[in-house]
Amino acid sequence: MIAILIFPDFQLLDAAGPISAFEIAGRIAQRPASIKVVSVTPGEVRSSSGVAMLARGLKAASGADTLIVAGGEGVRTAARCKQTLAFVRAAARRGCRVASVCSGAYVLAEAGLLDGRRATTHWRRTRHFVASYPNVKLEADRIFVRDGDIWTSAGITAGIDLALAMIADDLGDDVARAAARHLVVQDRRSGGQSQFSTLLELKTPEGRFAPLLAWAREHLDQPLTVETMAERVAMSTRHFARAFQAETGVTPSKAIERLRLEVARQRVQSGREAIETVARSIGFRDPERMRRAFIRAFGQPPQAVRRAARAA
Repeated sequence: MIAILIFPDFQLLDAAGPISAFEIAGRIAQRPASIKVVSVTPGEVRSSSGVAMLARGLKAASGADTLIVAGGEGVRTAARCKQTLAFVRAAARRGCRVASVCSGAYVLAEAGLLDGRRATTHWRRTRHFVASYPNVKLEADRIFVRDGDIWTSAGITAGIDLALAMIADDLGDDVARAAARHLVVQDRRSGGQSQFSTLLELKTPEGRFAPLLAWAREHLDQPLTVETMAERVAMSTRHFARAFQAETGVTPSKAIERLRLEVARQRVQSGREAIETVARSIGFRDPERMRRAFIRAFGQPPQAVRRAARAA
């Protein structure tokens, strides 16, 4: 049985995404999933969107082998609820696979399930989460993280990725891939993939230099010097460098390095290309230069990033 724990002002897709993935996978495998939505207070539970779900009481999930805790605007209150925390702890003690979607990680952390463990949550919550739970080994940019029987995932749609990974564990990769296709998910993302785009990290990603960055992303194999980019936007080199940093928060060269790292990381994680080939094709030229950039950005070289993605 799969139990989905919700609370007032939960994020609707945090619950509905995994529910749909498990339901579709069960039909594909001809093993219908038993899914129950539960809450401290049974009945209609209003999501942050105003749409309500009908939930049973916590006792309905007493036999669950998987528990998924939704996130959402109401998670702070839920994480202070003694009944909720006791329920989550009891599920973990009896060997239940316990997971969270998005900010649902706060509930797991308050219950003590994440102490000393690797975990993730929505990237916007990173600073507050790290300050609140210093004993958790937060991996801030991961799509999902599995540490034993405890799973955590990033924001909202990452709950589908988490559910598909669980489905692969339970029913096999073929069923998980078929469910992903049915959900019109282009590909099942590994837990090692980054949950946000380099462009979204910029101070003003939709500002006047957005077209330039979009163009640069399609031409990463070219030198892309400050002079080249300044000429592209018809500005002097000095004025461009100053204006770019003022608007985006980073220098032009740092922005290009981040774009290259984003593409490189995706290709290193998902493909079998030689590291040297990836480095040359996206403008790092020298594999050693890309290795140093990976260590600065991710704390490990490309080969370690590839191994971690394959193990996820």
